[in-house]
Amino acid sequence: MGQPTVSIIMGSDSDLPVMNQAADILGQLGVEYEIDVVSAHRTPEKMFEFASKAHERGIEAIIAGAGGAAHLPGMVAAISPLPVIGVPVKSSNSIDGWDSVLSILQMPGGVPVATVALNGAKNAGILAAQIIAVGDKKVRENIIQYKNVLREQVHEKAKKVQKK
Repeated sequence: MGQPTVSIIMGSDSDLPVMNQAADILGQLGVEYEIDVVSAHRTPEKMFEFASKAHERGIEAIIAGAGGAAHLPGMVAAISPLPVIGVPVKSSNSIDGWDSVLSILQMPGGVPVATVALNGAKNAGILAAQIIAVGDKKVRENIIQYKNVLREQVHEKAKKVQKK
């Protein structure tokens, strides 16, 4: 396994089933990643250390998932110079996930967080890979192949529907 270029973090291990979707697609696209639990509320020192040093360790993009108040993506974006992709997670203490969506989406000017759909970690992984692909031709080729497969799947589904 090589040097990770994407870091996947989440506020709690209860977010892991959702955040594993990002890990799975990054692996499929050939992007090295790391994964950890970093809570903005319960381990603020760890979060600060992570966010302030990730770029020094070779990380190029951060995927941060959080439920409930969902402060993790925004707090990391406030500290890190790296692009942060926020994944709102519908958690047990969530108000149908809307609190998480709005907490991540409504960032103040100057502190952007790219936000994907509720539980949309797969898209966060694809977006992180596309960020990496700007400077990595192999990852870019893998994304092109992935999109070609998606296209072919739609054509096959259309043929099945049209026959009925």
